[in-house]
Amino acid sequence: MYFTYILQSESTGRYYVGSTDNLDRRVAQHNDPDYKGSKTTKRFKGPWKLVYTESSQTRAEAMSREREIKSWKSRKAIQDLIINSVGRVPT
Repeated sequence: MYFTYILQSESTGRYYVGSTDNLDRRVAQHNDPDYKGSKTTKRFKGPWKLVYTESSQTRAEAMSREREIKSWKSRKAIQDLIINSVGRVPT
């Protein structure tokens, strides 16, 4: 199982879209100041909370969905996805 996810910065409100096969580990990595693999979430202030998830059967599907969401380049579209989705993580 793979996931497309959206994080939101608790300090700035900024969104981050990614994909992974382990949500708990990935969110922890984004919030770990010593982890070097999350350059975007290190450059922008957190802490980051998980606000949306979508599951996929394959890594390719999850990455494709990540690219689709990122291509919107619209905060409003991402907010609408989070609000109107049944896959939404309660905040």
